[in-house]
Amino acid sequence: MNLQTANCARLKKLIVTADDFGLTRRVNEAIEEAHRDGIVTTASLLVNGRAFDSAVEMLKNNPRLDAGLHLNLTEGRSVSAHEDIPSLAGETGFSYHHPVNLMVALFRHDVRLADVEKEIRAQLQRALGAGIRISHVDGHKHVHVIPQVFGLVCRIASDYGIRAVRSTVEKAPKLYSLLTRNFGSSLEILKQYCFGKVLSGTFILARLGNARYGLRTPLGLYGISQTGFLDLQTFAHIVSRMPDGVSEVMCHPGYVDEDLMRTPTRLHFQRERELKMLTAREIRDLLENAGVVLATYKDLEDCGNRI
Repeated sequence: MNLQTANCARLKKLIVTADDFGLTRRVNEAIEEAHRDGIVTTASLLVNGRAFDSAVEMLKNNPRLDAGLHLNLTEGRSVSAHEDIPSLAGETGFSYHHPVNLMVALFRHDVRLADVEKEIRAQLQRALGAGIRISHVDGHKHVHVIPQVFGLVCRIASDYGIRAVRSTVEKAPKLYSLLTRNFGSSLEILKQYCFGKVLSGTFILARLGNARYGLRTPLGLYGISQTGFLDLQTFAHIVSRMPDGVSEVMCHPGYVDEDLMRTPTRLHFQRERELKMLTAREIRDLLENAGVVLATYKDLEDCGNRI
């Protein structure tokens, strides 16, 4: 371990990533606000979202906002022509609308890996062709950790000089407190918690055999169990349990409008609540008092774990 890496390991650094950048224009505006006036450091770009062009414009106007590819293989239309990836998509869009269904189809060989690879490359090329530097890859509904997909992501990312990928090894500190504060939604939170445990195991399985690509990843992820319920107290619990090194929390700021209501997302008013929290003075004070430094995926070049 060199001196720079050793010093980095003694610091607590947090990547705050806003997912769904490109979903709608008002979601984009909220993410831009959460970056300019709040603590969001990174945005995950949904290149087949209806507001991709406005997301690109905002990234160019905010050069400090890091961008990752929010790989989408289940919702909306593919970037590739559907005739070129017939096992993955049809005229109306992707054929499998949930990652579990896609994973089963891959294991049954109903979906050709060549079609998946073509779509991953098409999504990356659309972002890069728009002049956006992509620092990492993650997945819409965490589709990137399906083992067959993850192997392709590691190889393709390496081809494009992308050096990082999101870990889905989730940490959920003080889950009981989250449940008691959201008692009416406790079943939903528990389902998300169980899903997070499955994703953790899936990531550990998926990364086997991909170490040769040398990709880096944060130590762990916060926000799967807390999706839709991320508030200041939850953030305080996250900060209190963070290890030294670089961790990541995902969030979903946004404004609710007709465009958002027409998208297949269950997060509506929760996005506005998260935006308010992410731009509050209290959260900056919380991070400062805890000695947590805001970071981006670019910091993983010196501080991240290797796959």
